[in-house]
Amino acid sequence: MSTRYLTDGIAAISRGALEAGCDFFAGYPITPASGILMTMMREIPAHGGVAVQGEDEIASIGMCIGAAMAGSRAMTATSGPGMSLYSEQIGLAVMAEVPLVIVDVQRLGPATGGATTVGQGDVQFSRWGSSGGYPMIVLAPWSIPSSHRLTIEAFDLAERFRTPVILLTDKELALTINTVTELTDKPATVRSRPLDDTDQPPCRIGALDEVVPMRPYGASHTVRLTGSTHDENAYITKDPVVVETLNTHLRVKIEQHREEIERVHADFDPNSKVLVLSYGTTAGACLEAADLSRQAGTPVSVLVIESLWPVPETAIAEALQGIDTIVVAELNHGQYIREIQLIAGDREVRGVNRVDGHQITPGQIMEALA
Repeated sequence: MSTRYLTDGIAAISRGALEAGCDFFAGYPITPASGILMTMMREIPAHGGVAVQGEDEIASIGMCIGAAMAGSRAMTATSGPGMSLYSEQIGLAVMAEVPLVIVDVQRLGPATGGATTVGQGDVQFSRWGSSGGYPMIVLAPWSIPSSHRLTIEAFDLAERFRTPVILLTDKELALTINTVTELTDKPATVRSRPLDDTDQPPCRIGALDEVVPMRPYGASHTVRLTGSTHDENAYITKDPVVVETLNTHLRVKIEQHREEIERVHADFDPNSKVLVLSYGTTAGACLEAADLSRQAGTPVSVLVIESLWPVPETAIAEALQGIDTIVVAELNHGQYIREIQLIAGDREVRGVNRVDGHQITPGQIMEALA
């Protein structure tokens, strides 16, 4: 008999973080992410780590950046209003190439919006909410098992690319208790952090897509961090060649390795001419609607996007083979559908949207399929 777990997304994310080796957490209470703060405050000390309730969101993510540079695997968690406050510090982590996991438990916006109401309004903000427009890695769990796995994979990608990684979940997925037979849908591991204890410049750039190992904190070498454009020694510079090299490196180290980041869950019917595309909590309704349509004799395929940014263009293009109509389900006014329209060519793209604080239902999906 298989083990059955009664749990929610908060527990799955927290457990995934601990299994990934997270040994530092800082956050500020905010619904619906407060459960992660409370869990990590309780659990991390038992695993030899440190958890802090910061005086505000800005201080909390700042502590995580400092801890990561000092050798910790760090995570913070917030919701939409907190992401607005995180924005400048996210840019600092991008520029200084700091491995960090940021959990955004979305709620209905804008502003304080509906603190206890589901929404998916931070999709574009998670990509473009920091100055400069540099690539962000954003993962989106859609079930309790994927919440556990993608948390671990977020830490691995943060180490791989020395960059902040956002785990974009939502209120319903985080707080709804469900029974699952497995806490993860497939195994995930976190690579060891490579460290450079040589006399090489700490911010040197060889190949533009190369990720230079971090300095070991506390060793005989100086560790520097700056949010300004800098040279290979982390000193501020205005040299146009150095500036362009650095900024190009920050872009291509992610964009030239998109195949390592792309993640989707596919449920294809080879006879289908219709593809339902979703992410996050809407995936459940889409998968159920597809099952009901198949039972009624209408083949439907489903693609659940797990890596929202960079857009998994290869996986989406493959899923569109033989497809005439695409239905995109989102708990916003239609944010990710814009990305799909750029790939869809002359295919019909339909949006199914709700912004009233309630879930999209399988019935709404089936109406869009009619």
